[in-house]
Amino acid sequence: MGRKFLVAGRGGLNLTHDESRSDFVSRYSGPDPAAPLWDSLLNDFDAAALRRWAAELGVETFAASTGRVYPRELKSAQLLRRWVHRLRKSGVQFAMNHRWTALHPRSAGGSISLDFETHGDVVAVAVDAVLFALGGGSWPETGSDGAWVAGFERLSLSVAPLCASNCGWETEWPRSVLDLAEGLPLKNIQASAGAASAAGELMVTRYGLEGGVIYKLGAMLRTMTEPEICIDLKPTHSVDTLVRKLGVCRSNFLREARSRWRLGDAAFALLQTQCGDAPEFPSTEAIARAAKACRIRLRGPRPIAEAISSAGGIRWSELDDSLMVRRLPGVFVAGEMIDWDAPTGGYLMQGCFATGSRAGTRAVDWMRTHLQVTAGGAG
Repeated sequence: MGRKFLVAGRGGLNLTHDESRSDFVSRYSGPDPAAPLWDSLLNDFDAAALRRWAAELGVETFAASTGRVYPRELKSAQLLRRWVHRLRKSGVQFAMNHRWTALHPRSAGGSISLDFETHGDVVAVAVDAVLFALGGGSWPETGSDGAWVAGFERLSLSVAPLCASNCGWETEWPRSVLDLAEGLPLKNIQASAGAASAAGELMVTRYGLEGGVIYKLGAMLRTMTEPEICIDLKPTHSVDTLVRKLGVCRSNFLREARSRWRLGDAAFALLQTQCGDAPEFPSTEAIARAAKACRIRLRGPRPIAEAISSAGGIRWSELDDSLMVRRLPGVFVAGEMIDWDAPTGGYLMQGCFATGSRAGTRAVDWMRTHLQVTAGGAG
Protein backbone atom coordinates (compact mmCIF):
# COMPACT_ATOMS: atom_id res chain seq x y z
CA MET A 1 0.00 0.00 0.00
CA GLY A 2 1.02 3.59 -0.56
CA ARG A 3 3.61 2.93 -3.25
CA LYS A 4 3.25 6.40 -4.74
CA PHE A 5 3.45 7.89 -1.25
CA LEU A 6 6.73 6.05 -0.76
CA VAL A 7 8.03 7.33 -4.10
CA ALA A 8 7.31 10.89 -2.91
CA GLY A 9 9.41 10.09 0.15
CA ARG A 10 12.55 9.75 -1.96
CA GLY A 11 12.77 13.53 -1.95
CA GLY A 12 12.10 13.80 1.78
CA LEU A 13 8.26 13.73 1.51
CA ASN A 14 7.39 17.36 0.85
CA LEU A 15 3.94 17.35 2.48
CA THR A 16 2.87 20.97 2.02
CA HIS A 17 4.18 24.54 1.89
CA ASP A 18 4.46 27.32 4.46
CA GLU A 19 3.40 30.62 2.85
CA SER A 20 0.60 33.15 2.82
CA ARG A 21 -2.88 31.89 2.02
CA SER A 22 -3.26 34.05 -1.10
CA ASP A 23 0.04 32.82 -2.51
CA PHE A 24 -0.86 29.22 -1.69
CA VAL A 25 -4.20 29.33 -3.50
CA SER A 26 -2.60 30.98 -6.53
CA ARG A 27 -0.41 27.90 -7.13
CA TYR A 28 -3.38 25.86 -8.31
CA SER A 29 -4.33 26.19 -11.95
CA GLY A 30 -7.02 24.72 -14.11
CA PRO A 31 -10.28 25.79 -15.74
CA ASP A 32 -11.64 29.10 -14.44
CA PRO A 33 -14.71 27.58 -12.70
CA ALA A 34 -12.32 25.66 -10.42
CA ALA A 35 -10.64 28.76 -8.98
CA PRO A 36 -13.28 29.60 -6.32
CA LEU A 37 -13.46 25.94 -5.27
CA TRP A 38 -9.73 25.78 -4.52
CA ASP A 39 -10.13 28.68 -2.12
CA SER A 40 -12.87 26.75 -0.35
CA LEU A 41 -11.02 23.42 -0.42
CA LEU A 42 -7.88 24.91 1.09
CA ASN A 43 -9.92 26.82 3.65
CA ASP A 44 -11.39 23.53 4.91
CA PHE A 45 -8.10 21.62 4.88
CA ASP A 46 -5.03 23.85 4.73
CA ALA A 47 -1.32 23.36 5.37
CA ALA A 48 -1.81 23.68 9.14
CA ALA A 49 -4.47 20.94 9.03
CA LEU A 50 -2.14 18.62 7.15
CA ARG A 51 0.64 19.22 9.67
CA ARG A 52 -1.79 18.55 12.54
CA TRP A 53 -2.81 15.29 10.87
CA ALA A 54 0.84 14.21 10.73
CA ALA A 55 1.34 15.27 14.37
CA GLU A 56 -1.66 13.14 15.43
CA LEU A 57 0.23 10.19 13.96
CA GLY A 58 3.28 11.11 16.04
CA VAL A 59 5.22 12.58 13.11
CA GLU A 60 6.76 16.01 13.68
CA THR A 61 7.12 18.33 10.68
CA PHE A 62 9.25 21.38 9.96
CA ALA A 63 9.32 24.15 7.38
CA ALA A 64 12.60 24.53 5.50
CA SER A 65 13.96 27.94 4.49
CA THR A 66 12.32 27.41 1.08
CA GLY A 67 8.90 27.11 2.73
CA ARG A 68 8.64 23.40 1.93
CA VAL A 69 7.29 21.34 4.82
CA TYR A 70 8.77 17.91 5.59
CA PRO A 71 8.57 15.24 8.29
CA ARG A 72 11.44 15.73 10.72
CA GLU A 73 12.94 12.38 9.67
CA LEU A 74 12.62 13.20 5.93
CA LYS A 75 11.08 9.79 5.27
CA SER A 76 7.65 8.56 4.25
CA ALA A 77 7.76 4.97 5.57
CA GLN A 78 7.14 5.83 9.22
CA LEU A 79 4.23 8.13 8.42
CA LEU A 80 2.67 5.60 6.06
CA ARG A 81 3.08 2.76 8.55
CA ARG A 82 1.35 4.70 11.34
CA TRP A 83 -1.38 5.89 8.97
CA VAL A 84 -2.20 2.35 7.82
CA HIS A 85 -2.13 1.10 11.42
CA ARG A 86 -4.69 3.70 12.47
CA LEU A 87 -6.90 2.88 9.49
CA ARG A 88 -6.87 -0.82 10.34
CA LYS A 89 -7.76 -0.03 13.98
CA SER A 90 -10.66 2.06 12.66
CA GLY A 91 -12.03 -0.95 10.82
CA VAL A 92 -10.86 -0.12 7.30
CA GLN A 93 -10.48 -3.25 5.17
CA PHE A 94 -7.93 -3.43 2.36
CA ALA A 95 -8.40 -5.61 -0.73
CA MET A 96 -5.12 -5.77 -2.62
CA ASN A 97 -4.71 -6.91 -6.25
CA HIS A 98 -8.15 -5.62 -7.26
CA ARG A 99 -8.40 -3.44 -10.37
CA TRP A 100 -11.58 -1.44 -10.83
CA THR A 101 -13.08 -2.08 -14.29
CA ALA A 102 -16.68 -0.80 -14.31
CA LEU A 103 -19.34 1.13 -12.43
CA HIS A 104 -23.05 0.45 -12.79
CA PRO A 105 -25.06 3.48 -11.63
CA ARG A 106 -27.66 3.21 -8.91
CA SER A 107 -31.09 2.09 -10.02
CA ALA A 108 -34.19 3.39 -8.22
CA GLY A 109 -33.80 2.49 -4.56
CA GLY A 110 -30.81 0.25 -5.29
CA SER A 111 -27.07 0.30 -4.76
CA ILE A 112 -24.11 1.34 -6.89
CA SER A 113 -22.39 -1.73 -8.33
CA LEU A 114 -18.63 -1.86 -8.89
CA ASP A 115 -16.75 -4.48 -10.89
CA PHE A 116 -13.19 -5.45 -9.96
CA GLU A 117 -10.81 -7.78 -11.71
CA THR A 118 -8.70 -9.93 -9.40
CA HIS A 119 -6.54 -12.90 -10.38
CA GLY A 120 -8.46 -13.30 -13.63
CA ASP A 121 -11.91 -13.24 -12.01
CA VAL A 122 -14.48 -10.44 -11.93
CA VAL A 123 -15.91 -9.53 -8.53
CA ALA A 124 -19.01 -7.34 -8.18
CA VAL A 125 -19.40 -5.17 -5.08
CA ALA A 126 -22.56 -3.27 -4.10
CA VAL A 127 -22.06 0.01 -2.21
CA ASP A 128 -24.10 2.95 -0.95
CA ALA A 129 -21.38 5.46 -1.89
CA VAL A 130 -17.92 5.30 -3.41
CA LEU A 131 -14.94 7.65 -3.41
CA PHE A 132 -12.53 7.13 -6.30
CA ALA A 133 -8.93 8.22 -5.74
CA LEU A 134 -7.16 6.41 -8.58
CA GLY A 135 -4.48 9.01 -9.29
CA GLY A 136 -3.30 10.52 -12.54
CA GLY A 137 -1.03 9.03 -15.18
CA SER A 138 2.48 9.59 -13.80
CA TRP A 139 4.58 6.90 -12.11
CA PRO A 140 2.53 4.06 -13.69
CA GLU A 141 4.71 1.44 -12.01
CA THR A 142 3.01 2.40 -8.73
CA GLY A 143 -0.39 1.49 -10.20
CA SER A 144 -1.34 5.07 -11.06
CA ASP A 145 -1.57 4.47 -14.81
CA GLY A 146 -4.68 6.43 -15.78
CA ALA A 147 -6.49 3.31 -17.00
CA TRP A 148 -9.60 4.53 -15.17
CA VAL A 149 -10.20 7.22 -17.84
CA ALA A 150 -11.85 4.79 -20.26
CA GLY A 151 -14.24 3.59 -17.55
CA PHE A 152 -15.43 7.10 -16.76
CA GLU A 153 -15.75 8.03 -20.42
CA ARG A 154 -18.01 4.99 -20.88
CA LEU A 155 -20.25 6.67 -18.30
CA SER A 156 -20.44 9.70 -20.67
CA LEU A 157 -18.42 11.93 -18.32
CA SER A 158 -16.18 14.62 -19.77
CA VAL A 159 -12.53 13.86 -19.02
CA ALA A 160 -9.67 16.15 -20.08
CA PRO A 161 -6.83 14.04 -21.54
CA LEU A 162 -4.14 13.23 -18.99
CA CYS A 163 -0.84 14.91 -19.84
CA ALA A 164 2.61 15.27 -18.30
CA SER A 165 3.07 18.00 -15.67
CA ASN A 166 6.11 18.96 -13.59
CA CYS A 167 8.36 17.38 -16.15
CA GLY A 168 11.24 18.16 -18.48
CA TRP A 169 10.70 19.67 -21.91
CA GLU A 170 12.49 18.64 -25.07
CA THR A 171 14.49 20.73 -27.54
CA GLU A 172 17.05 20.02 -30.25
CA TRP A 173 20.37 21.09 -28.76
CA PRO A 174 23.35 21.77 -31.03
CA ARG A 175 26.17 19.31 -30.42
CA SER A 176 28.26 22.15 -29.00
CA VAL A 177 25.77 22.70 -26.17
CA LEU A 178 25.71 19.04 -25.15
CA ASP A 179 29.50 18.75 -25.32
CA LEU A 180 29.93 21.65 -22.92
CA ALA A 181 26.78 21.76 -20.79
CA GLU A 182 24.96 18.42 -20.59
CA GLY A 183 24.10 17.68 -16.97
CA LEU A 184 25.07 21.16 -15.77
CA PRO A 185 22.80 23.71 -14.07
CA LEU A 186 21.72 27.17 -15.12
CA LYS A 187 21.77 28.92 -11.75
CA ASN A 188 20.02 32.09 -10.58
CA ILE A 189 18.07 32.62 -13.78
CA GLN A 190 14.66 34.08 -14.55
CA ALA A 191 12.56 32.50 -17.29
CA SER A 192 9.22 33.22 -18.90
CA ALA A 193 6.69 31.55 -21.18
CA GLY A 194 3.88 33.73 -22.40
CA ALA A 195 2.60 35.71 -19.40
CA ALA A 196 4.08 33.29 -16.84
CA SER A 197 7.50 33.66 -15.25
CA ALA A 198 9.61 31.83 -12.69
CA ALA A 199 13.00 32.22 -11.03
CA GLY A 200 15.45 29.56 -9.87
CA GLU A 201 17.48 26.89 -11.66
CA LEU A 202 17.30 24.75 -14.77
CA MET A 203 19.32 21.72 -15.79
CA VAL A 204 20.58 21.13 -19.33
CA THR A 205 19.88 17.53 -20.31
CA ARG A 206 20.53 15.51 -23.46
CA TYR A 207 16.87 15.98 -24.47
CA GLY A 208 16.26 19.55 -23.30
CA LEU A 209 15.61 21.21 -19.96
CA GLU A 210 14.65 19.97 -16.49
CA GLY A 211 14.10 21.69 -13.16
CA GLY A 212 11.79 23.70 -10.99
CA VAL A 213 11.64 26.71 -13.30
CA ILE A 214 10.28 24.80 -16.28
CA TYR A 215 7.95 22.81 -14.03
CA LYS A 216 6.33 26.09 -12.96
CA LEU A 217 6.00 27.20 -16.58
CA GLY A 218 4.57 23.89 -17.77
CA ALA A 219 0.89 24.88 -17.56
CA MET A 220 1.52 27.92 -19.77
CA LEU A 221 3.75 26.00 -22.19
CA ARG A 222 1.01 23.43 -22.76
CA THR A 223 -1.30 26.19 -24.02
CA MET A 224 1.20 27.43 -26.63
CA THR A 225 0.99 26.28 -30.24
CA GLU A 226 4.74 26.74 -30.55
CA PRO A 227 6.09 26.43 -26.98
CA GLU A 228 9.07 28.61 -26.24
CA ILE A 229 10.95 29.61 -23.11
CA CYS A 230 12.78 32.92 -22.74
CA ILE A 231 15.67 32.84 -20.24
CA ASP A 232 17.26 35.83 -18.56
CA LEU A 233 20.76 34.65 -17.62
CA LYS A 234 21.45 37.78 -15.55
CA PRO A 235 18.15 38.86 -13.98
CA THR A 236 19.81 41.15 -11.40
CA HIS A 237 21.56 43.22 -14.10
CA SER A 238 20.12 45.51 -16.76
CA VAL A 239 21.32 45.57 -20.36
CA ASP A 240 23.20 48.82 -19.64
CA THR A 241 24.94 47.27 -16.61
CA LEU A 242 26.04 44.25 -18.64
CA VAL A 243 27.36 46.52 -21.40
CA ARG A 244 29.35 48.54 -18.84
CA LYS A 245 30.86 45.35 -17.41
CA LEU A 246 32.21 44.51 -20.87
CA GLY A 247 34.11 47.77 -20.91
CA VAL A 248 35.68 48.93 -24.17
CA CYS A 249 36.15 45.52 -25.84
CA ARG A 250 35.63 45.62 -29.60
CA SER A 251 35.74 41.89 -30.39
CA ASN A 252 35.61 38.43 -28.81
CA PHE A 253 32.40 39.42 -27.07
CA LEU A 254 31.48 35.85 -26.10
CA ARG A 255 34.85 35.21 -24.52
CA GLU A 256 34.83 38.53 -22.67
CA ALA A 257 31.24 38.05 -21.46
CA ARG A 258 32.06 34.60 -20.13
CA SER A 259 34.85 36.06 -18.03
CA ARG A 260 33.46 39.46 -17.01
CA TRP A 261 29.90 38.27 -16.35
CA ARG A 262 31.16 35.10 -14.67
CA LEU A 263 29.04 32.80 -16.78
CA GLY A 264 28.98 29.11 -15.94
CA ASP A 265 29.53 26.57 -18.71
CA ALA A 266 25.80 25.97 -19.19
CA ALA A 267 24.98 29.68 -19.43
CA PHE A 268 27.88 30.26 -21.83
CA ALA A 269 26.77 27.36 -24.04
CA LEU A 270 23.23 28.71 -24.10
CA LEU A 271 24.40 32.22 -24.97
CA GLN A 272 26.39 30.84 -27.90
CA THR A 273 23.20 29.47 -29.45
CA GLN A 274 21.78 32.99 -29.65
CA CYS A 275 24.32 34.00 -32.32
CA GLY A 276 22.44 32.05 -34.97
CA ASP A 277 24.73 31.10 -37.84
CA ALA A 278 27.18 33.91 -37.05
CA PRO A 279 30.37 33.06 -35.13
CA GLU A 280 30.09 36.13 -32.90
CA PHE A 281 27.76 38.90 -31.72
CA PRO A 282 28.10 42.24 -33.56
CA SER A 283 28.32 44.42 -30.43
CA THR A 284 28.35 44.55 -26.66
CA GLU A 285 24.73 45.70 -26.66
CA ALA A 286 23.69 42.77 -28.88
CA ILE A 287 25.23 40.17 -26.57
CA ALA A 288 23.84 41.92 -23.49
CA ARG A 289 20.32 41.83 -24.96
CA ALA A 290 20.75 38.17 -25.89
CA ALA A 291 21.81 37.33 -22.33
CA LYS A 292 18.63 38.94 -21.04
CA ALA A 293 16.41 37.04 -23.48
CA CYS A 294 17.76 33.65 -24.57
CA ARG A 295 14.93 32.11 -26.54
CA ILE A 296 14.71 28.32 -26.71
CA ARG A 297 12.10 26.66 -28.92
CA LEU A 298 10.66 23.52 -27.33
CA ARG A 299 9.26 20.44 -29.05
CA GLY A 300 7.07 19.25 -26.20
CA PRO A 301 7.05 17.71 -22.73
CA ARG A 302 8.70 14.44 -21.75
CA PRO A 303 6.46 11.32 -21.61
CA ILE A 304 3.84 11.26 -18.87
CA ALA A 305 5.41 8.13 -17.36
CA GLU A 306 8.49 10.24 -16.48
CA ALA A 307 6.54 13.18 -15.07
CA ILE A 308 6.28 13.98 -11.37
CA SER A 309 2.54 14.54 -11.77
CA SER A 310 -0.13 14.80 -14.44
CA ALA A 311 -2.70 17.37 -15.45
CA GLY A 312 -6.09 16.63 -16.97
CA GLY A 313 -8.80 14.39 -15.55
CA ILE A 314 -12.49 14.66 -14.76
CA ARG A 315 -13.60 18.19 -15.55
CA TRP A 316 -14.81 20.35 -12.67
CA SER A 317 -18.09 20.96 -14.52
CA GLU A 318 -18.95 17.28 -13.89
CA LEU A 319 -18.62 17.75 -10.11
CA ASP A 320 -20.53 19.64 -7.45
CA ASP A 321 -18.91 21.41 -4.49
CA SER A 322 -18.80 18.11 -2.60
CA LEU A 323 -16.73 16.60 -5.43
CA MET A 324 -19.63 14.27 -6.18
CA VAL A 325 -20.32 13.49 -9.83
CA ARG A 326 -23.50 15.43 -10.58
CA ARG A 327 -25.02 12.72 -12.75
CA LEU A 328 -24.00 9.84 -10.47
CA PRO A 329 -25.35 10.38 -6.94
CA GLY A 330 -23.10 8.77 -4.36
CA VAL A 331 -20.01 8.74 -6.62
CA PHE A 332 -17.20 11.02 -5.39
CA VAL A 333 -13.68 11.65 -6.74
CA ALA A 334 -10.50 13.17 -5.32
CA GLY A 335 -6.85 13.84 -6.02
CA GLU A 336 -5.20 13.79 -9.43
CA MET A 337 -8.29 12.25 -11.04
CA ILE A 338 -9.68 15.80 -11.19
CA ASP A 339 -8.53 18.29 -13.83
CA TRP A 340 -6.11 20.47 -11.86
CA ASP A 341 -2.43 21.27 -11.87
CA ALA A 342 0.09 22.62 -9.36
CA PRO A 343 3.88 22.95 -9.15
CA THR A 344 6.13 20.90 -6.92
CA GLY A 345 6.82 22.26 -3.45
CA GLY A 346 4.15 20.48 -1.40
CA TYR A 347 1.20 21.72 -3.44
CA LEU A 348 0.52 18.37 -5.09
CA MET A 349 0.31 16.48 -1.80
CA GLN A 350 -1.75 19.27 -0.23
CA GLY A 351 -4.15 19.25 -3.18
CA CYS A 352 -4.70 15.52 -2.86
CA PHE A 353 -5.30 15.74 0.90
CA ALA A 354 -7.64 18.75 0.55
CA THR A 355 -9.78 17.15 -2.16
CA GLY A 356 -9.71 13.81 -0.33
CA SER A 357 -10.83 15.44 2.90
CA ARG A 358 -13.68 17.28 1.17
CA ALA A 359 -14.88 14.24 -0.80
CA GLY A 360 -14.58 11.87 2.16
CA THR A 361 -16.43 14.15 4.57
CA ARG A 362 -19.19 14.94 2.11
CA ALA A 363 -19.54 11.27 1.09
CA VAL A 364 -20.26 10.41 4.74
CA ASP A 365 -22.77 13.28 4.98
CA TRP A 366 -24.46 12.25 1.74
CA MET A 367 -24.68 8.61 2.78
CA ARG A 368 -26.25 9.47 6.13
CA THR A 369 -28.85 11.60 4.40
CA HIS A 370 -29.43 9.02 1.68
CA LEU A 371 -29.83 6.15 4.14
CA GLN A 372 -32.13 8.25 6.32
CA VAL A 373 -34.35 9.08 3.37
CA THR A 374 -34.36 5.44 2.24
CA ALA A 375 -35.14 4.19 5.71
CA GLY A 376 -37.84 6.82 6.14
CA GLY A 377 -39.45 5.89 2.84
CA ALA A 378 -39.40 2.21 3.74
CA GLY A 379 -40.75 2.80 7.23
